[in-house]
Formats: sequence, structure tokens, C-alpha cells
Amino acid sequence: MEKKVILAQKNPDILDIIQITDCHLYSTDNGRFDGVDTGASLARVIDSINAGETPDAVLVTGDLVHDGEQRGYQRLLDALRRLRAGVYCLPGNHDKPKLMQQILNAANVTTDKVLQARDWYLVLLDTVLPDTHAGRLSGPELDFLEETLRAAGERFVLVAMHHHPVSVHSRWMDAMMLENPEDFFAVIDRYPAVRAISWGHIHQVFSRRRHDIALLGTPSTCRQFRLAGDSAAMDERAPPAYRRTRLHRDGRLDSEIHWIKQ
Repeated sequence: MEKKVILAQKNPDILDIIQITDCHLYSTDNGRFDGVDTGASLARVIDSINAGETPDAVLVTGDLVHDGEQRGYQRLLDALRRLRAGVYCLPGNHDKPKLMQQILNAANVTTDKVLQARDWYLVLLDTVLPDTHAGRLSGPELDFLEETLRAAGERFVLVAMHHHPVSVHSRWMDAMMLENPEDFFAVIDRYPAVRAISWGHIHQVFSRRRHDIALLGTPSTCRQFRLAGDSAAMDERAPPAYRRTRLHRDGRLDSEIHWIKQ
């Protein structure tokens, strides 16, 4: 069983969660993602978060770095240390999970996968499938999910991951989604306490419902994608962003995107 982190809530009735994703930090200061200085854009996102009310936790949902180098993770750690909350990181297709775990477990930053609050569990999944941009939940990761959902008991659950488990109606992006969503939902459907699934990867907003579950895609801290069309393209109009989700004691949630003005 994975170690549980016990979250202290400022407000006993609401668990306040920030999600940032797809930072694509480079190992060098002059690294650019489609012309964007990803270090500077992440700094603006962190400044915006710090300017508001302190969240109970920050989830960072993959593609933490772009080139998978040690220096990129060190730069990321230095940036995330500025946040005034515990920061919990999971890997994406650009990440190297073992290297990430070696570096991103210092100060307020960890790779812990199970967070327990008064009325909620937060579960962080690893969907990395080596040597491809698509994702997959391995047998052991599905077993971990089942075990954790069972342990959650009557608490409500938010599941965080990198790859999207449902179509986002984009031919090119859906070619890189979770390869075994049926295995994932076979587990999820056995536990009605699951109330939300939130992911990154798509560099865009997505919001839908599946029965009682909110399905939430979150934009990047750097560049956003244009999902329409047959091939990859950037959304030139969309700035960096993050998601804020408030989880209520009765299982309700409120979630919104915060766009960072250029």
C-alpha cells in the first residue's frame, strides 16, 4: 500500500486544489516550446497562484520537463518550491519517472500518490508508456488504483493523471490518449465515490460528465493546442493557465480555469 499523505484543510468544509500541468521545462534557460520561454511562463503561473488564497495542495500532472534531463527537474524543483502549499507531481510522456522521483522529493515537493483529507482522497496515477506519446495503465497501476479506492471507504475521490481516458474529439490528440480506458473505467465504475477525473496532456480546456463523475482537462502553463483539425497545431490566442477545484464535503465540486494575462 502506498504511503498516505494527510492533508490539513484551511476550511473544514472545502478542500481547495490547484492543478498545473504540461510545464515542459527545459534543462537550459534558453529552452523554448514553440517559441515560448516555459520557465518564464511557469513563473507567471506561480506568481498568480501565490497572489491568491493559499490552496491546500497543488497537483502537477505530467510533462513536467520537455527533454527529460536532470537539470530540467532541478529547475522545476526550484520553481515549485515557491508555492505556499504541498506540491504533488506525477509523470507524463515527456518525463522519466525514476529520475523525476529522485529529484522531486524535497522541501514541499513530492511524488506521493495518495492524499487523504477529511472527506476526500486524491489519487495520482502513472500513465507513462515508454517510447510513445500515448499512455497506458499497467496491471500494477490498475491494482494500485483498485486498492486505493477500496481504502477510501466512504470518502469521495478525485483521480489525477496525465493522459485523457475519453475522446476530446480531436483526431490527432486522441491518437495519443490512454490506450486502455476500458480497463480504467472497469475499476472506476465499481466505486461510486469517485467524483472527478482530471488530466493534462491535451493543452486545452475540457469539461464533461460521465454519470456522476466530472471529467476535466486542464490547459498548460505554457502553450495551448488547437484540437480541431487533422494534425497538431497551436492555439495562438490562448495564454498560460491553471485549474482551481474546490471539493465540498457532500461530494460536490466547483472547478474553473484561471488564464494568465500576457
